[in-house]
Amino acid sequence: MTDAVLSLGVLTAIALVLGAIVLWRRGVRRQAALMLVLAVVMAGNVAIWSMPTAGRTLAGATAP
Repeated sequence: MTDAVLSLGVLTAIALVLGAIVLWRRGVRRQAALMLVLAVVMAGNVAIWSMPTAGRTLAGATAP
């Protein structure tokens, strides 16, 4: 399930960049800039989610 979420995050970031390019060419600068900022945030989230962690995780923990 995590793979699907990460894939959707990457695809969303790519779509945001492409949409921002289209808007930039049409002269809608503010929305294009905001879309680029959101694409960077999405890429950052994907990078954080895909980092390996050392130690115990909630996914591996068992309920008492």
